[in-house]
Amino acid sequence: MRNIITSISILFAQLLFSSSLPGDTLKLSLISATEIARSQSPDVVVARHSFRSSYWNYCYYKANYKPALTFTSTPYYNNLINIVTLEDGTSKYMRQKQLRTDGSLSITQNIPWTGGSLSVDTQLQRLDILGDNKKHTYKSNPVTINYQQSLFGYNSLKWNKRIEPLRFKEAKKEYVETLELVSVRTVTKFFDLARAQSNLRIAQVNFAHADTLYSFAWGRYNIGTVTENEMLQLEINRLTEESNMLNAQVEVDDSMEELRSYLGITEATLIETVINHEVPDLYIEVEEALVKAIENSPDMINMARRRHESESNVAYARSQTGLKADIYAQVGLTQTNEKFREAYQDPQNHQYVEMGIRIPILDWGRGKGRVSVAKSNRDMVYTQVERDRTNFELNILKVVKQFNLQANRLNVAVKTDYTANRRSDVARKLYILGRSTILDMNAAIFEQNTARRNYINALFNYWQLYYTIRSITLYDFEKEIELTEDYETLIK
Repeated sequence: MRNIITSISILFAQLLFSSSLPGDTLKLSLISATEIARSQSPDVVVARHSFRSSYWNYCYYKANYKPALTFTSTPYYNNLINIVTLEDGTSKYMRQKQLRTDGSLSITQNIPWTGGSLSVDTQLQRLDILGDNKKHTYKSNPVTINYQQSLFGYNSLKWNKRIEPLRFKEAKKEYVETLELVSVRTVTKFFDLARAQSNLRIAQVNFAHADTLYSFAWGRYNIGTVTENEMLQLEINRLTEESNMLNAQVEVDDSMEELRSYLGITEATLIETVINHEVPDLYIEVEEALVKAIENSPDMINMARRRHESESNVAYARSQTGLKADIYAQVGLTQTNEKFREAYQDPQNHQYVEMGIRIPILDWGRGKGRVSVAKSNRDMVYTQVERDRTNFELNILKVVKQFNLQANRLNVAVKTDYTANRRSDVARKLYILGRSTILDMNAAIFEQNTARRNYINALFNYWQLYYTIRSITLYDFEKEIELTEDYETLIK
């Protein structure tokens, strides 16, 4: 009866192993997983849309500094009773039926140095008097030059010229950084599955060994060479490993679903992680990493942009206090006639100047308070930026040092894993020969399992630190090249 139970148990373990790794399983290494994630992960898709949005905002900003050609027309029809002033100075209600059509073509150029705008336009109007006395008149403005300028105001063109290029440069760097952070997250989810599958394989092997030892000890128990206490302990070991095997299968299923979801794999594909035991032989100099991070990191651009924005806010607050003046000047040529061609003959000069002034006399300190708040916020931003830069540099030093030490930790984990495997095999053989106790064998098995898990964790820490350094510095220290992307392809 016990032989039948043993056979069923072994068959059950084999079925679990074969069902977890079917023939059509997608085998993924860490490198292939990161490549899939960088191409179709939901995080990458969101990053692409974010970059495209930044690109079009940058195009909108650049368009403000280029000339704009505009055609405008505001025709109207009037059939109303209006007050009309007669030649003798009196007024009278009269019905008017008029149709006015016009067209204007204008070229406008913003002036970033002053914040004003200069435009040159040409315009033609036609006024038709309808009713009993039909007639029409043309009014032409062949050339008109307009200039509009705000004195002592806020020059948004000047400040945008400082801020917007930094914002777009930051967006490009952030996209590359996002790809590396996606790799970091992929490492985490990949090794979660690798750890779970390793635990499942360990549990399957341990269950098979526990079942074999239990069957072997049962024969020795019948002849009295194994105590009942040892048999009970072996049975507990067997049941424990069976429970561990079932729990490990659940963990594998959960981790596999998370990895599939993050990689953007919609099919219910089973994944087997393939652990590459080779890692780059790489030592990173701390100073070099710091230099590359300062040169390439979007955080440094973000700090510079925040400084400029705080200064811009102070300038805007100042523009809202004190004297404000706006000037509008127009000079050009004009003529009117009932005939179209003659409306362009012998044009007359015309000039128009308008100036508006606003001087606050009593504002109860609102303007001064607004400027003080802007200055206080600027000083706070500068303090935060200095603190962020210090933390940024300290984080680089910490991560690089951990990475350089992790290679040694990985070597130790490899040797420990190999030694623990050998000791476990020896312990099982000694127990079968009756030259060791069950406690010694259980201790060896526990050390073997711990060593394997420590080795997987050491690999995980190495690759996570590897991609973390790439995300901070945007530099590939293995190939010695800066990390970048084809931004033209992204916007298509």
